[in-house]
Amino acid sequence: MDGAMPINWQLTVDSADPHAQADFWAEALGYVVEDHDAFIGSLIDQGLVAESDYKVRNGRRVFCKGEGIHHPADPPERGAPKRRILFVRVPEAKQVKNRLHMDLSVGPERREAEVKRIEGLGAAILARVEEPEGIHVTMADPEGNEFCVQ
Repeated sequence: MDGAMPINWQLTVDSADPHAQADFWAEALGYVVEDHDAFIGSLIDQGLVAESDYKVRNGRRVFCKGEGIHHPADPPERGAPKRRILFVRVPEAKQVKNRLHMDLSVGPERREAEVKRIEGLGAAILARVEEPEGIHVTMADPEGNEFCVQ
């Protein structure tokens, strides 16, 4: 590198139901659904969050507009660098093929078992692709977002 600092990032995914998407992807990837119950509580105490901004889900307060997941080895504190995916509620449905998608690299020996496992979580198989450079299975999550298992 030429002295540039690495950039922290998160992938943000538009969703009809961000909480269901977070649950699906946390299970698919072995990630953790973030717990912001205490943070929401502090915002309520400060008068910064209205009752309409959050709901109780699985025994904890969550923001209505979105839900995040992160790698289990990453620090849970807000603002700490993470391998994070944020699912945000939007009114419109997905309409075209993704221009950006995830590739889940599990290896040829685990590919079929992972495809079956993820299919059991609610994903659908779109195509099995055999190309000279490799084999992968194109799938769609419960909201139709494409991803590959290779």
